[in-house]
Amino acid sequence: MQLEHVSRTQRPFAASSPIHGTRGEPGRALVQLCREIDAAFAATEASAKISFGQRVRTALQTAIADPELLRPEQRIGSAQGYCRHLLAADPLNRYAIAALVWEPGQASPVHGHRTWCGYAVIEGALAETLYRWDAEAHCAQETRRHPRAAGAVSYVDAGRGAIHQLGNPADAASRAVSLHIYGVAGEQIATHVNDLLAA
Repeated sequence: MQLEHVSRTQRPFAASSPIHGTRGEPGRALVQLCREIDAAFAATEASAKISFGQRVRTALQTAIADPELLRPEQRIGSAQGYCRHLLAADPLNRYAIAALVWEPGQASPVHGHRTWCGYAVIEGALAETLYRWDAEAHCAQETRRHPRAAGAVSYVDAGRGAIHQLGNPADAASRAVSLHIYGVAGEQIATHVNDLLAA
């Protein structure tokens, strides 16, 4: 199992923070992504016809289309394991947004989710292995594998209905970068998202 490296390359901010264009301030794409996630929460509370998950997927697709979404230092990986850069944290602790950088051969452990989450591949390609939970054997059983190319977007609710492993194949020519939104406070992204499971 590989350990992950967590970097805080940008301080958490409120979506309503002004943009000054300075190096430490969030770019327009990140601010817009926060606004869209805030709107998804508001729409869900108002019983909107479009689901929360659909809104998160759409927000991710829009965000990754902006080439200035991430600064160069937010695309830096680590030889010790995949690297998670915290980009933004909701001031109400409803969600956190992070960029994950995967060097060739790095992968997450097999896991379910303790919270809702969505991700999109920004650069390179990832491989995703899906599992189902076998209650009798008390472990995850592999069901299928598929590539996740740049532009791929995924959303899952909490629970063991969406067990997977995500990673950059060992034979990949370069790193991969993905954008993730988790339904936790910023300081909890490394501890309260994944439900690690035996496979």
